[in-house]
Amino acid sequence: MGIEIKEIQAKKILTEAKGYLDVGFTHSLNPYSGCSFSCRYCYVREMPIQKFKDLPWGEWLDIKTNAAENYRKEIIKLREKNKPVKIFMSSATDPYQPMERKTNIVQGILEEMMEHPPDYLQIQTRSPLITRDIDLIVNLKEKCKVLVSMTIETDREDVKQVFAPYAPGINLRLKALKEVHEAGIMTQASISPVLPFTPGFPKVLEGIADHIWIDTLSIGDGAMGKRSARLGMPKLFEKHGHLRWYEKNLHIKVEKYFKKYFSSDRVRVSKQEAFLE
Repeated sequence: MGIEIKEIQAKKILTEAKGYLDVGFTHSLNPYSGCSFSCRYCYVREMPIQKFKDLPWGEWLDIKTNAAENYRKEIIKLREKNKPVKIFMSSATDPYQPMERKTNIVQGILEEMMEHPPDYLQIQTRSPLITRDIDLIVNLKEKCKVLVSMTIETDREDVKQVFAPYAPGINLRLKALKEVHEAGIMTQASISPVLPFTPGFPKVLEGIADHIWIDTLSIGDGAMGKRSARLGMPKLFEKHGHLRWYEKNLHIKVEKYFKKYFSSDRVRVSKQEAFLE
């Protein structure tokens, strides 16, 4: 799959939190626009950032080359106003795009955060590349609260290949999460969205995830499942014999199942609590 890559100068890097982020977070931070992982279920496909693009989702990526500089300027202004800064990175892309190996945009942001730390930072990714920045994150957590949340929608690679064929493999993500956890950084396994998994999925996450986050295509696409329906998810689930995994209240069953293995305070469900103390 080809991808058009552009370097841009962003007007801002911190966006006021809205929707599912407005509980617990003050800002989202997206170092890139677009996403080369091109997950078929991604709700961003139905958002204006994609609707006004000529290229399909997954075939374009804008690199915000001034992201670190903007962060520094914006947080200084927020601190002058005594504003809290609780950041979700990222909400409309994955911060660890494959191009991050060359661009070091996120690395630059983390270095700025060492000088001007937020109050809280959640890094949301599905990329093992995050392990590159473990030393930076370890140092940053001495200055602010940090959570690394790894998206692991399923423990089945065959299922991942259907819904997110261009995303990193499940075993690579699990290995990366383990490495982050062993470095003393608070970790979360984000089962978002819930895809068909084996009965042993919770045991796979034991010892490497401090928290479990549960989200589904019905409650987590920002439109109570309407965006997911427009993306053809019900038909895709049905085509592969997984329609029972698409029911509206799936999150209730998954929460109950994971609480057999994890204490209740370690299992969170989308919309219930977006901010982890």
